[in-house]
This record gives sequence, C-alpha cells and structure tokens, in this order.
Amino acid sequence: MGFINNAKADVAGKEAREAYARGDYVLVYKFIEASSTSKTTAPMTGIAEQITAVESAGWMLQNMAAAEGKALTGERTALVCLFRRR
Repeated sequence: MGFINNAKADVAGKEAREAYARGDYVLVYKFIEASSTSKTTAPMTGIAEQITAVESAGWMLQNMAAAEGKALTGERTALVCLFRRR
C-alpha cells in the first residue's frame, strides 16, 4: 500500500475511533478511489485497508453503495459505507 493509501487509512481509523468514543451508533463514511481503468475487474487500491481501519475501531460495515464519476483529474469511484457499532 502506498503513502497516500496509508494516510487515507490512518485518517479513516482516527475518525472512526473518535466517533466511537463520542458514543455514536452509526458512522457513514465516503471512500474515494482514483481509477483510470474503472471498466475492468480489479482490486480497488486502498479501499480494503480503509474499511479495515474503520472496522478495527469497533465498527461493522452494514451497507455500501458505489457511484462513478469523471473529473478533470480522471475517473473516480466513490463508496458510501454505513457502519454500525459492534
């Protein structure tokens, strides 16, 4: 995993721990992956690590929705994930 993906996982984990400490019961988090080959089947770089970081803070992934879009910098896939406290 590269520097940027490590940083994204660290931020997701930190925010998940803070939400858990506040006593939140639901956490909705948006993960964005940059992809120039969104039409192919392949691992989504860094996404598993980010979801794992949130789940390791006491959350469980319950639902997920995906959307693709294009920006000046390329194609993007966004995953909106709903986590619940374990």
